[in-house]
Amino acid sequence: MNDTIKTILYSWKEKKIPEVIPRDVNLEEYLNIKPRKIIAITGFRRVGKTYLLYFIINKLLKEHSREEVIYINFDDGRIPENTEFLTHLLPTIKETFSEPKYLLLDEIQNMHNWSKWLRRIYDNNDVNIFITGSSSRVSSRELPTELRGRSLEVKVFPLSFNEFLRFKDIKIDYKDAEYSENTRAVILKALNEYLLYGGMPEVVLADESKKFEILQDYFRTVLSRDIIERFNVGNEEGIKALLKLLLNSTNYSISKLYNTLKSMGHHIGKTTVLNYLSYIESSYFIHSVPIFSYKIKDQMQYPRKVYIIDDGFISSISIKFSKDMGRLYENMVAVELLRRGARNNFEVFYWKDQRGKEVDFVIIKNLKVEQLIQVSYDISDYDTKKRVVAALIKASEMLKCNKLMIINSSYDGVEEIKGKKIVFIPLWKWLLHI
Repeated sequence: MNDTIKTILYSWKEKKIPEVIPRDVNLEEYLNIKPRKIIAITGFRRVGKTYLLYFIINKLLKEHSREEVIYINFDDGRIPENTEFLTHLLPTIKETFSEPKYLLLDEIQNMHNWSKWLRRIYDNNDVNIFITGSSSRVSSRELPTELRGRSLEVKVFPLSFNEFLRFKDIKIDYKDAEYSENTRAVILKALNEYLLYGGMPEVVLADESKKFEILQDYFRTVLSRDIIERFNVGNEEGIKALLKLLLNSTNYSISKLYNTLKSMGHHIGKTTVLNYLSYIESSYFIHSVPIFSYKIKDQMQYPRKVYIIDDGFISSISIKFSKDMGRLYENMVAVELLRRGARNNFEVFYWKDQRGKEVDFVIIKNLKVEQLIQVSYDISDYDTKKRVVAALIKASEMLKCNKLMIINSSYDGVEEIKGKKIVFIPLWKWLLHI
């Protein structure tokens, strides 16, 4: 076992760390945080967690040697998924190199008893630890008891639109509030690409002819490794059918999914459907948004809205997709709100009354309704605008919130309707101005 570890350590010493395009996620602030914490970087597969570690490593290696900054990728096929490897890891590092100052452990959740081992390392050594995980096992939601209070979670999403522009080397003057006609044309062209192909870093940098192929490969990998293999799912066809239903839906309830699967010939019990949903969510492929209600019973009984982690999966996999801009707009806003919510500590819900009036997003912070947001691609249609505004005003009255916004494709302005000020903003501008 020691020989395997030494081989991996010497490989690390020779490894060339790539230059990394900076992300808006700033891990530098966690480098020497007091009191010391395990920093858990979580998010969907291939959103760039490893490259965030590379960015930090490049910073650290300016002041520390490779013997003090140790990076281990537990997806390495040479590493056996057993406790023995972990038991011998730190002693072998000390014997081979020296006392490490930083441990950066990529996809550690693959290892047996990883959390107990990590707790011992944290308690008995003065070392700064960063870990990553592509499943919720390392998230604050599922973090093992032994690590609670000892870790901080940093959630990583696909590229934001600002990051997308940076990766495409498109420079925007953010001080220009109005933007020139040429600048707007550049932004809108970039937005169309972002809507269609999404913000997965490798996809953004790939040739256009390869983008859908890469996204479909990601989908197959997540399905097989992060869902079926991780949870030992025996009914592969059933969970594939469920995943395809979610990809082609905007909301779901357990009963609706159960009945639809049954009509398709998949005899899966409601409890199993619920379990399958939790497996899919644990991979970060979907995020479900509950209805806003002060009654927990309502939140559990009403359908949830479902959003996919990246618009590119809707474009490349959804059988119903035919440039459904309304769906792409709402999904993109949802993911951006989840990103901002993780950073600014707010929660995202939707609202619906008994007559069917619906508001896409209700922003809750400190148990208070902070903002109501509608998303409508084409607000120029009179009936569409009337319906969207009516629901927004109704929710404003019911929830006592006057911060109202409608995100759309092109209209930029403020209107006062029935005593309520409503901000209309194009999607591109809302995405740019954090």
